[in-house]
Amino acid sequence: MKIIAEVKKQGNESGAALIRRFTKRVQGTKALMKVREERYFSRKLSKLKTKRRALVSIDKRKAYERLKKLGKIVEKVPGSNGRRR
Repeated sequence: MKIIAEVKKQGNESGAALIRRFTKRVQGTKALMKVREERYFSRKLSKLKTKRRALVSIDKRKAYERLKKLGKIVEKVPGSNGRRR
């Protein structure tokens, strides 16, 4: 999408007035609004990617539970954040 906002200096017009007119022209095309709308847009993940991500998390959870049962991972006690007094 290409938007053209062109202005030319008219007679005795100052540089500041030219810039002001240009900014008004750009605002009129609503180009900035479109750019700002699309700035943080992110596409939804495909079904395949969401399934793969779910499978990976399930595998990691199983491995964690196994290590916890074997005693290789210390369980976190609720209310304590590891600090000693």
